[in-house]
Amino acid sequence: MTAGYGSGDGTPGQGAGEAADDRWPERPEASRPGPLPPRFEPPALGHPPTAPGQPTPPATGFPATPIQPAAPTPGFGSALPAPPGAPVAGMPMPGQPAVPSARTTWSPPATGGQWGSGPAPGAEPGQGGWSPGEPAAGPVPGQSPAAQHPMPGPSTGQPVAGPAYPGQPAGPAYPGGQPGWPAAPPAGPASPTRRRRLAVAALAAVLAVVAGVQAYQIHRLGDRLAATDRRLAEAQNADGARFDGLEKRAEALEKEVGAAFNPEAVAAAVLPSVFRVRAGEFTGTAFAIGKPASGGGANLLTNFHVVESVWDGGGRQVFLERTDQRFPATIVKVDKAKDIAQLRTTAKFAGLVAARTPVKSGQQIVVVGAPLGLQDSVTTGVVSAFRKDEGGSGPVIQFDAPINPGNSGGPVINGSKEVVGIATAKARDAEGIGLAVPIKTACDAFKLC
Repeated sequence: MTAGYGSGDGTPGQGAGEAADDRWPERPEASRPGPLPPRFEPPALGHPPTAPGQPTPPATGFPATPIQPAAPTPGFGSALPAPPGAPVAGMPMPGQPAVPSARTTWSPPATGGQWGSGPAPGAEPGQGGWSPGEPAAGPVPGQSPAAQHPMPGPSTGQPVAGPAYPGQPAGPAYPGGQPGWPAAPPAGPASPTRRRRLAVAALAAVLAVVAGVQAYQIHRLGDRLAATDRRLAEAQNADGARFDGLEKRAEALEKEVGAAFNPEAVAAAVLPSVFRVRAGEFTGTAFAIGKPASGGGANLLTNFHVVESVWDGGGRQVFLERTDQRFPATIVKVDKAKDIAQLRTTAKFAGLVAARTPVKSGQQIVVVGAPLGLQDSVTTGVVSAFRKDEGGSGPVIQFDAPINPGNSGGPVINGSKEVVGIATAKARDAEGIGLAVPIKTACDAFKLC
């Protein structure tokens, strides 16, 4: 705040009490400026002046802690802080007259120059400045300095807008704010749009991290699946190799088993092709052999001595019996020397296969026939020997399988289910000596095999 002299001020060098009303008529013309008065600056901390020796009261609404003056800011109207011991602006110094203080309701008068002009024509003395009759501003006995000099602005302690000096444009009393005053309030909360953007960004980051983790896990899973596929392929290849080996081994075992003698399997394969033959009063055995006959039906072999009575009597018809069935057959050819005969029937039967290799001693055999008229009888034994032609009757096979009357004409079968001979006779008064005509002899004589 600046105290200056203008219209209504006292004469420089005199106190406020020395101005008298009788001097107004003798005032020189208003356009003549007076001597330059001293300039007084407002207190640096915004406190009103106090009497010497009295403490400065704290401003209303501020903490009681002392506030340090701020450094001077160039370009603003705040004054430099006074050094220690310097006189406070607005306070009378010893030996000097008191200078009137500014009033809170003072408004600057219109001036025509640097120091203004006198009172406008027709204006009452005291307008626009000090009135000669008004008491000079100063400390009032019995009142505190804070009450005599209130702080500018509202009770919150903020400066009010107004002219810093007479003739200057209005503005804040203390540009830039007073040091030590409360700072500007903090910024309010973020707007909803900003919060949504932050939430979307955070969600996108989380999704990106989750997607990355899942991609890595999928990649690892793919690697594990590929490794598993490789192991499975290797295991399958190994299993395939083992399976091939097992198949080969099974084939070898089958061959070995086939080579092994199995009378049950042999009998099951042969019995459907073996029949009981009834020729007059005699009975014997016959079996189907080879391929079917040219005119249909089947060819069968038996011994001549089985059908001898019919053949010699001029008959040619015999009967084939199996269980409850009876099939007529015809005697086609006979060989009395070799004791063999060929029969033919219109019924269709599966023919047995003749062995291509000669028998060997010790070879296991199965003899199938109808001893004493008992159908589907099976006995087993081995080849005792292969007897060559003795006495012009041709070679014979000796075996030890039991045979009886009615077995004549029955097949002798090896372990491969092939016919090796035709059972013919047995030694009398002896056991385990049976004889058979080799199958090759019959096939060559009748051209059937």
